[in-house]
Amino acid sequence: MAKFDIIAATGCPTGIAHTFMAKEALEKAAAERGLTIKVETHGQVGVENELTKSEIAGAKAVVVAADKDVQAERFAGKRMVSVGVSKALSVEAAGKLIDRALAAKGDDSVAAAADVEDEVEEKESIGHIIYKHLMNGVSHMLVFVVAGGVLTAVSFLWGITSFDSTASDYNSFAAMLKIIGGIAMNLMVPVLSAYIAESIGKRPALVPGFVAGMIAIQGLPVNAETGMIDAGGAGVGFGFLGGIVGGFLAGYVILLLEKVFSKLPKNLDGLKAIFLYPLFSTAIVGLVMLGISGPMAAINTAMMDFLKGLSASGAIVLGLAIGCMCAVDMGGPVNKAAYVTGTAMLTEALAAGVGTDTYNFGTNFMAAVSAACIVPPLITTFAVVVGKKYFSQEDHDAGIVNLILGCTHITEGAIPFMTKNIWPVMPIMMLGSSIASILTIMFNVHDPAPHGGFLVLPVVENGPLWVLAILIGAVVGGILFVAFKKYDFEKNQKAAPVAKPVEASKAAAVEAPKAEAADFVKVENVFVAEDFASRDEALSFVSNQAVKAGIASDADAVMNAFLAREAEGTTGMMEGFAIPHAKSDAITEAAVIVVKDESGVTGWDTMDGAPVNVAIALLIPGAQAGTTHLKILSKVAEALMDEDFRATVKGSTDAAEIAKTINARLV
Repeated sequence: MAKFDIIAATGCPTGIAHTFMAKEALEKAAAERGLTIKVETHGQVGVENELTKSEIAGAKAVVVAADKDVQAERFAGKRMVSVGVSKALSVEAAGKLIDRALAAKGDDSVAAAADVEDEVEEKESIGHIIYKHLMNGVSHMLVFVVAGGVLTAVSFLWGITSFDSTASDYNSFAAMLKIIGGIAMNLMVPVLSAYIAESIGKRPALVPGFVAGMIAIQGLPVNAETGMIDAGGAGVGFGFLGGIVGGFLAGYVILLLEKVFSKLPKNLDGLKAIFLYPLFSTAIVGLVMLGISGPMAAINTAMMDFLKGLSASGAIVLGLAIGCMCAVDMGGPVNKAAYVTGTAMLTEALAAGVGTDTYNFGTNFMAAVSAACIVPPLITTFAVVVGKKYFSQEDHDAGIVNLILGCTHITEGAIPFMTKNIWPVMPIMMLGSSIASILTIMFNVHDPAPHGGFLVLPVVENGPLWVLAILIGAVVGGILFVAFKKYDFEKNQKAAPVAKPVEASKAAAVEAPKAEAADFVKVENVFVAEDFASRDEALSFVSNQAVKAGIASDADAVMNAFLAREAEGTTGMMEGFAIPHAKSDAITEAAVIVVKDESGVTGWDTMDGAPVNVAIALLIPGAQAGTTHLKILSKVAEALMDEDFRATVKGSTDAAEIAKTINARLV
């Protein structure tokens, strides 16, 4: 059985994009560090590349990057870091997670090499734990929504009332599709509730979770004549919001019962699982859910009224809210909140029936959500085609692939573009999505299918106008994106007239790790007799020297990049060394600047509390952030583990000797 240095588990709510983006990033980051890795994915098709017990036992460390339950208890006792899947979508971020996992349990020697933050063991926040449980329910629910919604929508191809045997356009096959789709859609809330509960209380929580979801659908039955609770009466359901409450309630009731029954004899474990847990948990959860049905129904109604109120305020207000929510995090928590709300509105719409106000509002809302989700990837496609020379080949290829992702309602393909330049790319994406949503509402588009992108066009009412709205949003956003990249490109060209053109820069990004080490540390960039009052003064000195040496075009931009990295976690190491690093588009070539302060720079947080005497500053162009940056950083960190290296650099006052010593370790 093969052994791996690192094992990992990734999973996102939809299991479509984030899961596999994180897997790829982790694999690349591990390869750059010379580590073997196996990544288990929890996607929409289930668990793939599943980890075995022997692989778990033999691994040095574990990385969990998931927003759903991945049975992390399997890794108990291992060095581990657990974060949301969005924390592992780039090679750089994934590399940091691997380094932190390896550095767990306070191993200072590993921590130095890994360039980790002071706090190496990351505990999950309460917010992330709750979000993970919620997304476990959402991920299981979405497939029911998609299957049911699309089948219901397809049934409309024979006519809006083709399921009705009394209607003139009746079709028996369409009626069967409508029945099947309706059943799948009706399972949405019970499945949501059950798998939230399962994420918390494992398998025993499924029973009370399903019951809670069913109660959320039907509410508290009351006899219309007597006004009293009556099993044969009718109640007011409280929808997916009730399913969420019921799921958490069921999960934590199971945890409570486990404590209550923990003192029972071991030989009664079978009785607990098959009788005590389902009986008591179902009774407790059922009674509580029925008891809160009134207030929950009122809250659900108020929420729906609020959304309809936004609509009453005009298409611009509602469309702007939908567009911004869908584009702000590209498939993250806010995006999922908007999408789940859309599916909830669609469920009510389909239940209310064609022609009702509820149907019209719900399907229009769903169309606006879908439009907003489709636009961001299409913005990148437009931009890389129209402004090709301003993008790297990697970005160009990704943008072309995004045409397929966008057309099929997968927003996540735009994430890599946004992470490189959050400002202004995020606002551009939000604007493009908002324009599409607003126009979709104004064009009175109705989408009875919850997913599928342009694949469900045949069932979309006013489909051509819907496509037009999406294209307008994508083109406006694309033009703004190209304008930003053009401005950024020309600014760098003017600041560094001798810089290589884009194509040569891309080649340099690939070849840089193979270049001679002397290209990085030049004697004139080693300063051995400086006196700095603070960390920021030292970093400002480096930033200004970078501009003087032609390494960078904007000292302020470089300084901001240094400070941004320090805000993530100090780069102060041990025994008087620091490795500050800046990644910025203002940096025109990869370089290393070394500064020495014999008296020591105070106020620079270090692992051993000692002041910094030597700062080996790495300056990396933004385009090389995931390649050159990691290679140089890892080599410098490795060199700091060598006592002879530290002694030579720290003890020498000869710039040429220091440059030669560092260059020898960068080959």
